[in-house]
Amino acid sequence: MEHHLADEAATVAFGQRLAAALPGGLVAYLHGDLGAGKTTFARAFLKALGVGERVKSPTYSLVEGYDIGSRRAFHLDLYRIADPGELEWLGLDSLAEPGAIVLVEWPERGVGALPPVDLELRFRHEAQGRVVAMEPRSDVGRRLVAALG
Repeated sequence: MEHHLADEAATVAFGQRLAAALPGGLVAYLHGDLGAGKTTFARAFLKALGVGERVKSPTYSLVEGYDIGSRRAFHLDLYRIADPGELEWLGLDSLAEPGAIVLVEWPERGVGALPPVDLELRFRHEAQGRVVAMEPRSDVGRRLVAALG
């Protein structure tokens, strides 16, 4: 399923809609070129879930964690990773906590070190804005895609 995102406001609205449909935990892989909308989506999604603090880009820290009520949320940006073995020191075991929300930018750089994906989002540039393709990979992902119709 694809959604056209005309501008940044549309990307924010998409993140908010997906967050509103989320029943529990989620592992989402965010694919796309630089500037395709991955971080904008992640910020909007996390804010809509209730993150009260500033949602920072994890480009240099690699991972940012947030408390959302009794759940934990993690935002990873693996752009600077050359080999998945570099992720060992990050302590990624907490990403597998029940109910955790995990958003991973550049997941292809962490193959084998990341939890199984529920939903893949593929952002791409188009002449008029951007498009995001949603690819469910689990029952959680299928329910989210169905909820967004």
